[in-house]
Amino acid sequence: MAIDPAIKEGAPVGYYDDDRPVSSEPGSLPPEVQAPLLPFRGREPDAPQWFADAVAQAPERSFVTSKGTQIELLTWGEVGKPGLLLVHGNSAHADWWSFIAPYLAQDHRVASMSLAGMGASDWRETYAFQDFAEDAEACARAAGLYENGLPVYIGHSFGGSQVFYAAAAHPERMKAAVLVDVGFGGPPPDSPEGKRMAEEDARRIANIPTGDRAQKVYPTIEAALARFRFMPPQAAGNLFVADFIARRSLKPVPLEDGSGMGWSWRFDPNMWNKLDRSAMNAMMTGGKPKVDVPLAHIFGDRSVIMTRRTEGQVTPLPDDILEIAIPDSAHHIMVDQPLALVAALRALLKVWPQ
Repeated sequence: MAIDPAIKEGAPVGYYDDDRPVSSEPGSLPPEVQAPLLPFRGREPDAPQWFADAVAQAPERSFVTSKGTQIELLTWGEVGKPGLLLVHGNSAHADWWSFIAPYLAQDHRVASMSLAGMGASDWRETYAFQDFAEDAEACARAAGLYENGLPVYIGHSFGGSQVFYAAAAHPERMKAAVLVDVGFGGPPPDSPEGKRMAEEDARRIANIPTGDRAQKVYPTIEAALARFRFMPPQAAGNLFVADFIARRSLKPVPLEDGSGMGWSWRFDPNMWNKLDRSAMNAMMTGGKPKVDVPLAHIFGDRSVIMTRRTEGQVTPLPDDILEIAIPDSAHHIMVDQPLALVAALRALLKVWPQ
């Protein structure tokens, strides 16, 4: 896969070992996948005007208390317009939608939340699908999304799994649900990707912080950005988007030697170990769960998630679900094709659901 043209000619490019909780062996991935921001050495990639204009429309930032946890909430648009709730993927945060939401806010009241354990939201001792659903409703109500009927929930990846669970368990809370490149349960364990992921999980577990081994702290923002990459692995379709996301994935923390401040990732590295899937698993016992709200699925046409389905992964999505493919996009559509995602969502919401 070619390096993004935003990298100027002559920029240094090389392999970089990644010692984040989700790890890979040095050299096991192409450099543009392993460390997409490394060549910039801490500087921001050039961005087009549309992106600068979008992020200049800063959201209102607040916190909502749900189940004793402070949940980060971002909002755009006027209260009283039809409501949209945006939910990000695993280890991500509400700002993954900050360059998408302003376009949706022209016709909607839009809210983006950081799931518990991610972004600026509090961490929990345990995480559960049913708790994420309660958090989502709390954020939607606090944002005023119910002032013009029921809102539409939109979720990417792991966030889409949470939206799907909420749609099946609490259809009375939403008008419809849009899933953005959502897979369930991982690839078949005997498939090449399943075997690779099992090996990577073993390395990840070895790197998870414990009581006697703290989460990695980087001395500079440059060093931290050099470690950023996407999961599942892919090149960044637009490096200015990757940089924007990565910078807001970090928080200042004291350096391990006490000499000053450094940078660490915002997400709880133990989230997967703390995640209670029992409610979701129970819902899928006996076949596909019944969902009483309209569902749509937007996916990247070269997403590994869709590859898993063709390799035999069972999906709980209805057979007749409305699906829209985004051309030339992998799993992280808002990184690869953000304007195409905006166009798909705006067009969909104009005519659907009836």
